[in-house]
Amino acid sequence: MNSILINLRHALAEMMHHKLRTLLTLLGMVFGVGAVIAMLSIGEGAQAEATRLIEKMGLRNLVIEEKQLDMETLKEMREDSLGLNMNDIYALQKSLPFIEQTCGEKTIKTWSLFSSNGNSNGSVKAISPNCFAMSNLQVDGGRLFGDAENQSYEQVAVIGSEVAAELFPDTESVIGERIKVNHLWLTIIGVLQKDELSKNEIQGIKLGAEHNQVFIPIETAFKRLKWDTLESQLDTIRLGLDDSIKPQVASVAIDRLLKRRHGNIDDYNIVVPASLLNQQNQTQQIFTIVMSSIAGISLLVGGIGIMNIMLATVLERTKEIGLLRALGARKVDIKNQFLIESATIAAVGAVIGIVMGIILSFLIQSFADWPVAWSLFSIVLAVGVCLLTGVVFGYYPAKQAAELDPIRALQKN
Repeated sequence: MNSILINLRHALAEMMHHKLRTLLTLLGMVFGVGAVIAMLSIGEGAQAEATRLIEKMGLRNLVIEEKQLDMETLKEMREDSLGLNMNDIYALQKSLPFIEQTCGEKTIKTWSLFSSNGNSNGSVKAISPNCFAMSNLQVDGGRLFGDAENQSYEQVAVIGSEVAAELFPDTESVIGERIKVNHLWLTIIGVLQKDELSKNEIQGIKLGAEHNQVFIPIETAFKRLKWDTLESQLDTIRLGLDDSIKPQVASVAIDRLLKRRHGNIDDYNIVVPASLLNQQNQTQQIFTIVMSSIAGISLLVGGIGIMNIMLATVLERTKEIGLLRALGARKVDIKNQFLIESATIAAVGAVIGIVMGIILSFLIQSFADWPVAWSLFSIVLAVGVCLLTGVVFGYYPAKQAAELDPIRALQKN
């Protein structure tokens, strides 16, 4: 232990004696460790947020979305298919026993959304009451509407926090206030909790935008709002599955039933959140591997720098090595001395690299609005690889130093 401490102090003294040379040697390690930590933290953050967004859809849920089609194609399709509609939901419930919950959604074409205190550019959705539970939506104030309001065509609304702030900028509580959607006046009965998300789209699926939306009962929309002739009744159907079937298998049965009801017209997409999560995880793993490999190149360059500087150090300290050997130092002592020096350089580079990686992660998060999640594993991995690189690339110079002939070393000018 004493010999290790002595070698460590000697290594630190050498580094301070050759500050510029040491700094240049450290750069490879600093950039390598910093890049590894930054990339892994960004990867972890992106994966965590993608997982949270997809789980918000419900891993036991399926989402059926209407395809976006041009007007000419839509006219042709409407001869055989009315698009997604409430009757599709009833047929799915009746025919497929593994479906536990259903809800329908329709985005309303809005040309006017205002109150007596302000305007908003938020979107308006007509939904079944079940959609709140299936989308894990909760209120921060007031309440959600239920089947009673839906079946009696009540003119009520649940709004997101951003819409509330735009329509009523100076009002502490908006419950009971009235808003106008197109020509329809609605009474606010609830305000949704705000969910801070930096992204609202995963592989084309828009999520996490509830704070900028207004929700009204779907039967109210059918009864009191106007529709274009070619519009489908619904643009999204959500289905909750029981535990007796895998979502991927359920999607095949659902697709067959809908194909028969829609005259074999391909006017919808079925999204399986569980499969989406697997795809996202695989994509994220590939991203992490690629970016870590690129960062690893910096560590390789840093290792080569350590080997180069240690070889130069051996030449500079040949007489010192000869003197140590003459005083009784063993080959293994000389080898350990140089290995500890190379490991110390790598360790210092790793510490600076950790600080750099954390700063870089915060900068990327701040300027690029990317999520960041810290992982002890990524820090331990980066530091471990850095130390291993220092020892591996320092071994050859250490071996060269240990193998020097003490007599010739003392005679060297």
